[in-house]
Amino acid sequence: MSVLFPHSAQTRDVIVRVAVSFLPEQSDPASGRWFWAYHIRLENDGLYDVQLLTRRWIITDGRGARHSVEGEGVVGEQPVIAPGLSYDYVSGCPLDTPTGTMEGSYQMIGADGEIFDARIPRFPLLGPEYTP
Repeated sequence: MSVLFPHSAQTRDVIVRVAVSFLPEQSDPASGRWFWAYHIRLENDGLYDVQLLTRRWIITDGRGARHSVEGEGVVGEQPVIAPGLSYDYVSGCPLDTPTGTMEGSYQMIGADGEIFDARIPRFPLLGPEYTP
């Protein structure tokens, strides 16, 4: 486990690492709005290129309500990741509760044409009152 990326999961040769930060400057608890940034690193630990095709997120708020977000690529890209290399991006998630979780998967395609889902590990979204 990496200190910079405390949450990780490996599917086949793809490692998904996640770091999350609460953003007080974009949050307004008095209005019921909390906002987090998450940094994803996708690592190709295999011998062949892999490409990210789609993403699927399951976002659960502090009341247990689940929301699904699906779409092509990430931050407007469908990156090809060469062996031994990684791809990083940062995005954000607003909630109307001070806690929640995110998890999901990336649909990937290998150089052999095989499509598989790389798991995104579940990670907590914790507002400042829950952060040590």
